[in-house]
Amino acid sequence: MWQVIGQQKAVMLMDRSVKTGQFAHAFLFTGPPHTGKMTLARNLAQALNCGSDNRPCNECSSCRRVAAGKHPDVQVLQLNLEDRKKVITIEQVENMQSNASLPPYEGKYKVFIFEDADKLSHDAANRLLKTLEEPMPQVVIILVTSRESDLLPTVISRCQRIEMPPLPIAVVEEILADKYGAPPEDAALLSRLSRGRLGWAISALQDRSLLETRQSRIGDLLEMRSASITKRLSYASDLASRFGKSREEVDDIMELWLRWWNDLLLVSAGNADRIVNLDHESELAEQAQNLTIPQLTRALRDLQEAGRQLEQNVNPRLVLEVLMLSMP
Repeated sequence: MWQVIGQQKAVMLMDRSVKTGQFAHAFLFTGPPHTGKMTLARNLAQALNCGSDNRPCNECSSCRRVAAGKHPDVQVLQLNLEDRKKVITIEQVENMQSNASLPPYEGKYKVFIFEDADKLSHDAANRLLKTLEEPMPQVVIILVTSRESDLLPTVISRCQRIEMPPLPIAVVEEILADKYGAPPEDAALLSRLSRGRLGWAISALQDRSLLETRQSRIGDLLEMRSASITKRLSYASDLASRFGKSREEVDDIMELWLRWWNDLLLVSAGNADRIVNLDHESELAEQAQNLTIPQLTRALRDLQEAGRQLEQNVNPRLVLEVLMLSMP
């Protein structure tokens, strides 16, 4: 049984490929975080090595060991967290190629899953390209990424691309309520906060610390609105430091700000029923009274421009300082 929820198109394509035995030697699973990409990658690895007629069965020894990360023919290549460069290294790719040159130990296929494939170093990506250009029998490579634009075009062109987009908000809300028993108010809030990323919504339902982190970030945002220039610059410096350690964390913070300012714009325009931050409706209404629509649209533009500049590797401290100083 395929365990990915809501991504019927991708699942049907993988299921048909496995059943017919006609599948690519390399796949690219792309889409926003928490849309089921790694779940589908592991499911495919299970299906390719499953001994049941209904693959993947999730019950045989092979399927269980893939799920537990203990199958000798299925390897997940990840970032080396001890490496300050935070990349998938050429050494990791070379080790994979050496492993791939040997026949499967006990399964039908050797499957190599590159989690966060966009983190391949330039040398590692070029080394992997040789394997993609000259595929080996009984070897399947799966690249998983939320940042497809960071991959080499030549790598992308040699993979079968499977897009896994966000789900409609109403679908996420329904799944949370019906499948996971979420109370109506939680299902409504989490589905909107998730932006269609079902995996995030499920995690937030099961782990309340995600909402606590969000609440802390909203507190920082509200504090900065009335903070002195010195305090704003200090906060920008702190964010820039965090950006160097975890780009994803700062991306999440800026996305939260975008949603907050967009909610303020919706409230000001009389569309409060469409806001994302349902649990802060009264605060949004109060804050919106003191801001004009031009101010809000300018704040949104400034945030979007800051995001583009960070993508282009402009000095993060400078970008964030300008952003904090321009905040209404």
